[in-house]
Amino acid sequence: MAEKKRVKKSTGGPGKPRHAGDSRPAGVRGRAEKSSDRQGRAGKRPSAGRSGARAPQGQVAPQRRDVHAAAGNFIEGRRAAFEALRTGFPVKRALIAQGVENEPAIRELLTGLGEAGVPVKQVPRVKLDELSSHGAHQGIVLEVGAFPYADLTDIIAAAQPDRPALVVVLDHVTDAGNFGAIVRSAEVVGAAGVVIPNKRSAEVTVATYKTSAGAVMHLPIAQVPNIARALDELKDAGFWVGGATEHAEDICWDAPFEGRVALVMGSEGDGISRLVLEKCDFTTKLPQLGQTESLNVAQAATALCFEWLRHNHDAIQGASSALAGGE
Repeated sequence: MAEKKRVKKSTGGPGKPRHAGDSRPAGVRGRAEKSSDRQGRAGKRPSAGRSGARAPQGQVAPQRRDVHAAAGNFIEGRRAAFEALRTGFPVKRALIAQGVENEPAIRELLTGLGEAGVPVKQVPRVKLDELSSHGAHQGIVLEVGAFPYADLTDIIAAAQPDRPALVVVLDHVTDAGNFGAIVRSAEVVGAAGVVIPNKRSAEVTVATYKTSAGAVMHLPIAQVPNIARALDELKDAGFWVGGATEHAEDICWDAPFEGRVALVMGSEGDGISRLVLEKCDFTTKLPQLGQTESLNVAQAATALCFEWLRHNHDAIQGASSALAGGE
């Protein structure tokens, strides 16, 4: 199939890529609408590309910058607790519901907590119910410090220059469940990180630990004061910016997802804001045949993350094989 060229916006337009000399293959780009984009609908999805592959076993992943601990921040659920122990996430203490200590999964967690030197306290289940974001603590809650957000430069550094990379950018997604699900999908496809605004947006909380199944402990998440400026920085680093919107002319199968892509997903109610949309080099949406209005932002983001992976899987595998062969 003939290689497609990425079509740039007209010279001087707000969406013109800042990285010069970009000749990356591309598909047809949809127009960036100037009007406010409602994106709780079908073409949405965030995702930030990691260098395309997880760090090899035994290799220490880049550490997030240190943040002073703050009381009242919790991780709930057995899977999230296992992930916290496996990744060495700082845990202040563990609260275990009375009566669950002999269950196999809890016994395994208690062993891991003991090896990590984490104090354990048994409490009535009602106490965990009070701490739980939605009553799904499964008999264990870990008290941790404030979440150590990354810098945008950390995410750019995690996106190795010799292979495709994905960064998911969330333009004021506010629901914690959607946020956690998006982070989980981004991590699964090997994204380099997720970027969120530091105001009027969902952030990492006990609910996010749970809904992401612990993925927030594996993936750099950066809070930034201005999404539009963050996109400029990503462009300077060689990323092509794509916005997910139901108003796009082209579907994701034809989108220029090859290589380094920053995927922008809009808020549940209003979609991508006008200023952010103007920064997009292309727009895309999911194909739709049924009668239901659309998918929610988390579902759409998952579909688009895997579409990015489909476009880049062979290149990522090739880069990983070349790296392994050179060792």
